[in-house]
Amino acid sequence: MIIPQHVAIILDGNGRWAKKHGMPRNYGHTQGAKNVETICREAWDLGIKYLTVYAFSTENWNRPEDEVRALMKLLRNYMKNCMKTAEKNHMRVRVIGDKSKLDSDIQERIHKLEEFSKDQDGLNFQIAINYGSRDEMIRGMKKMLGDFKEGKFSLEELDETKFEAYLDTSEIPAPDLLIRTSGELRLSNYLLWQLAYSELYFTDVPWPDFTKKELVKAIEDYNKRDRRYGGIKEE
Repeated sequence: MIIPQHVAIILDGNGRWAKKHGMPRNYGHTQGAKNVETICREAWDLGIKYLTVYAFSTENWNRPEDEVRALMKLLRNYMKNCMKTAEKNHMRVRVIGDKSKLDSDIQERIHKLEEFSKDQDGLNFQIAINYGSRDEMIRGMKKMLGDFKEGKFSLEELDETKFEAYLDTSEIPAPDLLIRTSGELRLSNYLLWQLAYSELYFTDVPWPDFTKKELVKAIEDYNKRDRRYGGIKEE
C-alpha cells in the first residue's frame, strides 16, 4: 500500500458529535483536540511524514462569543500540552494562518512551541489557526508586491514556485490526500492553492470518532486513484 507523504484533514463534526451524546458543543471540541494527538501518533506509525489539520478558520470568529472564548481557552491549553507531545513523539510543529490576530499570549505560546520543536525529526505537524486560504493568498501577494517594489525580483521571475514561497506553507509539500470528516462535501477555504492536485476523501464519521481504522480506509481509497492521470484506476 502506498502511503501518502502529506495528509491534510478538516476536523469537522465536533459540535454535532457532542449534541448526539447529549453534551455541550465545547465538550465535542475538547474530545476532538484529544483525538488530534492520537491521529498524529497513528499517522507517523503508518509512515505519513506531514499532517496538516484545520483547527480554527478565519470564519470561525463569527461563531457565538462563548464558543469562540471556549475555543481560545482550549487552544491555549493545547499549545501548552503540545510541547510535551512534540518532545515525546519527536514532532516538528508549525502553525499556519494569520497569527497576528490572536491574543499576544497565544502568539507567544505558538512561537515557543515552534522554536522548541524545530529540530525534531519525526512527524511534521501543521496546525491551521485563524487560517483562510483566500486570506493566506492576499497576505502572500502583499508581501510579494512589497518585495517586487523593492526590486528583489523581476516580473519575468514570477511563476508558481515564486508565489508559493510567499504562502504560509512555503516549506511544506502539497498534500497528497485531503480528508474531511462528518459528511460535508466542501473545502471551506482550506489550502485552495495547495490542494490543486490532491485526492479528496469525505467520510460521515465525525472527528472525535475518527480512528486509525478510518485513516487506513482513507489511505486505501487513495490507493485506488490513478495519480498519473486522475480518476479511478482501471481493474
